[in-house]
Amino acid sequence: MMTFPWGHAKRYNDYSSYIKKTFGQRIQKVSINAGFTCPNRDGSKGTGGCDFCNNSTFNPSYCGPELTITQQIDKGISFFRDKYKTQFYLAYFQAYSNTYGELSDLLNKYGEALAHPLVNGLVLGTRPDCVDDRLLDELTQWHQRHYIAIELGAESTLNRTLSAINRGHSWEETVATTCRIAQRGIPVGLHMILGLPGEDEQTLLAHADVISQLPISYLKLHQLQIVKGSRFAKEYATTPEKFALMTAEKYIELIVDFLERLSPHIIVERFISQAPHDLLIAPNWGLKNFEFVHKVEKRLEERETWQGRLYNEKT
Repeated sequence: MMTFPWGHAKRYNDYSSYIKKTFGQRIQKVSINAGFTCPNRDGSKGTGGCDFCNNSTFNPSYCGPELTITQQIDKGISFFRDKYKTQFYLAYFQAYSNTYGELSDLLNKYGEALAHPLVNGLVLGTRPDCVDDRLLDELTQWHQRHYIAIELGAESTLNRTLSAINRGHSWEETVATTCRIAQRGIPVGLHMILGLPGEDEQTLLAHADVISQLPISYLKLHQLQIVKGSRFAKEYATTPEKFALMTAEKYIELIVDFLERLSPHIIVERFISQAPHDLLIAPNWGLKNFEFVHKVEKRLEERETWQGRLYNEKT
């Protein structure tokens, strides 16, 4: 059986294996809504958020800002306890921009999560324009004692796309912030949406080439979803032709092509996102995450290919 550069027989560098190698066991993320906002919502850069966004789609039912962080963690553990044989958890600050606020308030909330006896570390979801050096100074110290990772919503490598979707930051900001985090030894992940308006297949595959040159630890890929309450939902109702929504089969082929060009050093955490059924408008594939992963793995095997097969370090 073939062993790949990441040290096992899976045809891509998967996140589960990375977590088990890092912690010696399975660790589950438990989501937290700490009541933060976003500069693209509070008026400092804009209002209404990004065109694709309804933050409720990222927010599990067990967490809400009306609960303390400790209460949310306890509810999350109860949610997962029967489903997974997991002993420890990562506190995943997921909703909105979780490095955006007063430094003392940020640190107090992170500290409350780390004080939980079953929490082994933090994952902070945020934007590239919301990570300042004072916070990184503190997190660098914390990272000596705890697992700390930062996830940046990049969404695209093209400034014209970022401007068109009202993202409020540039690709250059993503690159600069990624490098600042990585230079401190803190794992950094990127989120990318595949299928945004104006990006054809070659553009999407070129994202893999560009991302592969960054010092990121891991990557989350998401298909474009049209969700209720977003600006895209209003546009989809009047001009659906603007959106080249993919079938599951086409997206699977895209993912395999993308993986071929992606650096083998980048851990892939996920291929798809799943908006709640009551919020999702399109596309509705009817596939659970594990079912989609199985289809990708099967297609990689059928095509006798793997992550990084076409990767060119000098791209």
